[in-house]
Amino acid sequence: MFPKTPSASVHVHVLNSGHPIPKLIQDAEARYKQMQESQSNSLSEAVMEYRRRYNMNPPPGFDKWYEYAKNRDSIIIDNYDTIYHSLKPFWGLPPQEIRKRAREAIGFNDPIGLHDNKLLHASIRNGAINVGGQGPDWQKEATQLMIEKFVTFLPDMELGFNIHDEPRIVVPSDMLTQYLDRADTVLSRIKSSDPLSDDFTPLPAEERGSVPDFPRTLFNVFAHQPTWNGAQMSCPADSPAKSIDIDVKDDIDRFSVQPLGFITNTTEASDICLSPSLQSRHGFFDRPNAFNVAHQLIPVFSQSKPSSFNDILYPSPWYWAGRVEYDDAKDIDWDQKHSNLYWRGSTTGGFSRNGGWKRQHRQHTVTVINKNETAKILVQEHHGVSGDWSVREVKRESLAGLFDVRFSHVGQCDAKDCDDQREFFDIAPKADQDDAWQWKYLLDMDGNAFSGRYYAFLESNSAVFKQAIFREWHEEWIVPWVHYVPVSMDLEEIAEMMRYFEMEQEGKRAIQKIAQEGRKWAKAVLRKEDFEVWFFRLLLEYGRVIDDNRETIGFLG
Repeated sequence: MFPKTPSASVHVHVLNSGHPIPKLIQDAEARYKQMQESQSNSLSEAVMEYRRRYNMNPPPGFDKWYEYAKNRDSIIIDNYDTIYHSLKPFWGLPPQEIRKRAREAIGFNDPIGLHDNKLLHASIRNGAINVGGQGPDWQKEATQLMIEKFVTFLPDMELGFNIHDEPRIVVPSDMLTQYLDRADTVLSRIKSSDPLSDDFTPLPAEERGSVPDFPRTLFNVFAHQPTWNGAQMSCPADSPAKSIDIDVKDDIDRFSVQPLGFITNTTEASDICLSPSLQSRHGFFDRPNAFNVAHQLIPVFSQSKPSSFNDILYPSPWYWAGRVEYDDAKDIDWDQKHSNLYWRGSTTGGFSRNGGWKRQHRQHTVTVINKNETAKILVQEHHGVSGDWSVREVKRESLAGLFDVRFSHVGQCDAKDCDDQREFFDIAPKADQDDAWQWKYLLDMDGNAFSGRYYAFLESNSAVFKQAIFREWHEEWIVPWVHYVPVSMDLEEIAEMMRYFEMEQEGKRAIQKIAQEGRKWAKAVLRKEDFEVWFFRLLLEYGRVIDDNRETIGFLG
């Protein structure tokens, strides 16, 4: 048990406003309630809310999308800002140029057969879809089946889907600014007038046939090489990530409450432009396992991305195809679970060479959590009379029993680096996915990109602790401190987080409620039907962006 008054502790800081966690939960619950209660209940309300958010009419086919969503009992009707922001830069390109770039990316044919663009290709013609290109069969099948449900309402188009976990598009900040400025100009014209037609425009005759071979590629291959300089090129010139000062600090006050660093804003916490330390603390920036990147604005659909990338997010076929499924029959009740923070996994997240694993996020996380038992960690202590909380240093051994975080496999490394990691880490036996349900607290973190077991964790009877910089399509829908507990990359708060949830009565009640809310919400908004609803709306919006008459078309209802 954690001692109420640890010996040899050092007073660090007094928090007069109380413990941060209850306030963070309270504020998050208010936002969550507002989101639930504000959803449109009719097509006319949805159109009105769309106009309020984006100052223009919805795209053609919006009524078909709304009917599709309601028929599938979709809870979220209005919160699709992720789509707007993903597509906004493309409003700064002429529609025919967007289509041309898509066709060139899909049609690249390497004459000597050494490289390809690693894109799955979906072609939509006359309300039918044909899938080809690169990628595993399961991804092709899942992509086709996801779109088939609503393809009859989509205009003809070519779509390129990234088959890598890692993202593909990052545009220099000066170019991105120009695209966004031009987008604002185009969108301002649309805002000033009503649409003249609610139909999409047919493709020009020369684009209706199959995509021809294209002899060159704009993608560069940088696998197993540092990517930070490229990844931060879209950041504003005055951001910490662009600073030339070697000792520049992360702008942590923007997204966390001190002194322990509990996350207050997950959007800014995952903004790499605010956190230059990530270049030496995340495997994606050290040596990604795969990385084919272009610095032109090419419409590539990806399953996840860091904040600085310009890929278009879409719901992952990995989840839709049930590649990691949750089986409720194998789970157990909360009170029967072990009271530890649990994680098992591999050293994926980057490729390790010449000791690079010491700069990668999974290795950093496992190392920090499993510090030497005599190491000092920070916790908070409640003073009953005054109601204040003080921050104290204690030995890690006081809380060591609350963690069970270990690697179960070493991979993605040169032989020496693999051997060094096996020697450094206490490697656990291989674990099955269903083993995780024995624990109350489940840690989930980035791998090579997004974590493919996140949804299964949310659906379980356990509480999810989430550490991530990779963003996915669902960011607006899943609320931190309501459905999961956000964890910082430096993990300063992790010890106190576990102590509070396990040792304080109000903490015990709070974390069980988070587990329950996460499970209930995941089953309500992370169904296959919800992926399809979101995807349908995305492709309607994309269809308008690439339409030659995009400034004069829209839903007229």
